[in-house]
Amino acid sequence: MAVADLPHTYPFRFVDAIRRPPGPDFSEGRVSAAITANGRFAGSEGGGSAPALMAEAVAQAALLLQGGDPEVGRRGFLAGIEGFQVDRLPQAGECLEIDVRLVARFGSIVKFEGEVRSGSETLARGGILVRQGDS
Repeated sequence: MAVADLPHTYPFRFVDAIRRPPGPDFSEGRVSAAITANGRFAGSEGGGSAPALMAEAVAQAALLLQGGDPEVGRRGFLAGIEGFQVDRLPQAGECLEIDVRLVARFGSIVKFEGEVRSGSETLARGGILVRQGDS
């Protein structure tokens, strides 16, 4: 996937590439995110906004995978966070994998369960709601 196809641009893009495209029913998918030394995640020692940024990364993964249309993904947004738990903040140099799984759909609001991992370690997980963009 080309950089232009990603749903957000710097400094608001938290995902880098699709690692496992969604199935035909969009039940799940995987994206990756590289953490740089000057990135927003790496500079949040005390937690600060890092948990919200990790939830945003899960939402961006869901929007990116929601059907392959980058224009629709760009018009979507994070609409809610439910039971999102951060066990550890990512460190500079880590490559994160973000898995999302479709849980429910109500009109243009879609609920996903997401998990952020570094290798085999889970850093964060929880539910997010996204408002899909109109096609």
